Formats: sequence, structure tokens, C-alpha cells
Amino acid sequence: MLSRSAAAAPAKRRAPARVLPGFNITLGYTLMYLCLIVLIPLSALVFKTFTLTWDQFWAAVTGPRVMASYRLTFGASLIAALVNVVFGLLVAWVLVRYQFFGKKVVDALVDLPFALPTAVAGISLTALLAGNGWVGQYLEPLGIQLAFNPNGIVIALIFIGLPFVVRTVQPVLEDAEKELEEAATCLGASRWQTFSKVIFPSIAPALLTGFAMAFARGMGEYGSVIFIAGNMPMISEITPLIIIGKLEQYDYAGATAVATVMLVISFILLLIINGLQAWQRRHTGAPA
Repeated sequence: MLSRSAAAAPAKRRAPARVLPGFNITLGYTLMYLCLIVLIPLSALVFKTFTLTWDQFWAAVTGPRVMASYRLTFGASLIAALVNVVFGLLVAWVLVRYQFFGKKVVDALVDLPFALPTAVAGISLTALLAGNGWVGQYLEPLGIQLAFNPNGIVIALIFIGLPFVVRTVQPVLEDAEKELEEAATCLGASRWQTFSKVIFPSIAPALLTGFAMAFARGMGEYGSVIFIAGNMPMISEITPLIIIGKLEQYDYAGATAVATVMLVISFILLLIINGLQAWQRRHTGAPA
């Protein structure tokens, strides 16, 4: 017979078994991994830039060819990201809301730019859009040239950036509450009102995220662009090509200076996008 004290003592519960170690250990491994993979390489980039004087740094990052490459890189990336926001939303909408023959094939083709080597993508687009290509041979007589100029760069960036928007928006559309759309329709809302007042506010943060990812990918893209750009100085020369050219000339400090400018601008743009996402979530009541 158990004593009263033993009976009154609460039964000890076994601690749940954990697959991963505790918070302190996992946080330490996380910080160490981020330092090795992200912070240390970026720090080396910045420290190499510090070997230049201010005048040398300013001359390296504001040369005429470099400034022209900034305008082209950021402008083409912005245009491509905006195009992908529109058509990426349409592709995601079709894949989520409709059933049709070959849907799985179309869904798989969306991920093709992820798996396809960027050089292969650039060669394929060039063979398609060049003056003697399958499409270019019919467009060039009409005065429409899509290869070896900034138009080709935008097309290449649209190609590699589309999956970022589709795969970001698609799960949000799948989780959207269709009852709200039905309620809006019952209350007399038009299709456009239902989309703009019910659907769009819920997917806007995902669209901004997809836009930011496509924009960031476009700014750093190299392999798929150099084949179709033409690489003409002051016309179709992207900033990554400027960096590669400086490295080939053993101007390592100048290359890191231009790369540091790209890093700072990219970081500022991502902060702005994240701020817009937070503002959108606060106004729509979406979870953070």
C-alpha cells in the first residue's frame, strides 16, 4: 500500500524526445553557418574595397560604362519583374483555379528555369530570337529586333524570374477562402470588385515577395544574359559583365567596388520591399 506522501506526489512526466537539440545549440549552429556562408564572404568583399582611396573608389563605381550598366541592369530587372508580377499571377491563377488536360505538365514547366543551366537558357533564347532564329527571322524584316540589344536582356530576365512569382503566389491562392468570394458575389459585387477588394489584398504580400525575388535574381543574372545581350559597351553591357571584365584585367579592387555598390543597392531595395510587405500585412490583418 502506498503512503500518503507518495500518493500525493505528482507523477513525473517524461520530457518529450526531441529530434533536434535545444534552442541555444541550434541558434549557435545557425549563426555559425550564416557567418561561414554569408557574412564572411561579404565582409571580404567590403574589406577588399577598403584598399581603395575614396577618389579611386568613386572613379571605379561612377565611370561612364559602369553608370550605363547600372541603368541597364536595374531598368531591365525592374521591367522584367513587373511583367512577371502580371503574368506570374495569371499563371498561378490558372494552375490553382482550373482543371485541364496537361495541367501537371504545365505545372512542371514553370520550374524549368530553376533546373535549366542559365547558359543553356541564354543559348536557347538566342537561337530562337536572333535574326536567323525560328522567331527572329520573321520579326527582324519588320524592324523588330529582340536579340543582341536591351530587349533580349529583358526577355532573358523574364524567363528566369517567372517561377519566383508563380511559386510564391500559388500556395496563397490555394489557401484563400473561397467563401469570401461567394459572399461578395451574393452581395452583388462584380468580378473586378471581388478581385480588387477580396482576393488582391490577401495575395498582395505574396506578389511583393515574388516581385522582390525576381528583381533580385535579375540584378545578379549573368549566364542567360551574356549570350543574348550583345555585350556592347554603353548599350547592352550589364553590371555583372563589368565585374567579370575587371576581374579578367586583374583589377580586383575595382571589381569589388562595383560589387559592393550592387550589394548595398540590393540590400536597400530588399529592405524597402520588406517594409511594404509589413505595411500591407498591418492593413489587411494578415499574419506576420
